[in-house]
Amino acid sequence: MKPNNKMTNAELKLAELIWGSEPIMSMALVRLAQGAVGWSKSTTFTHLKALVEKGYAKNDSSRITMEIARDEYAAKQSCSFVDDAFGGSLPMFVASFTKNRKLTSEQVAELKQLIEDSAE
Repeated sequence: MKPNNKMTNAELKLAELIWGSEPIMSMALVRLAQGAVGWSKSTTFTHLKALVEKGYAKNDSSRITMEIARDEYAAKQSCSFVDDAFGGSLPMFVASFTKNRKLTSEQVAELKQLIEDSAE
């Protein structure tokens, strides 16, 4: 199943814990969430259920894995942000991002290389 909908902040916290430890058994995840963010078992399971329903996580006999890689999720959210905030215009995003800050020559070179690598 392809993930749909955005993760809430709480779901993203849980996803980060899963990404850092997967595969992880559900009770180990409960202990991890308790220590990391102070959540109870029911809170952890509530957010886990939401991740599963949205297609981001899989619960197979209490063995929890993510259905999307961390970098894939970040890329999806980045595209969504550029679409929502800048009408899909990457140049408008870059102009806004660099308006009040200067890029180093290394950053400029890296961006040029990324652009060249992704050109049609």
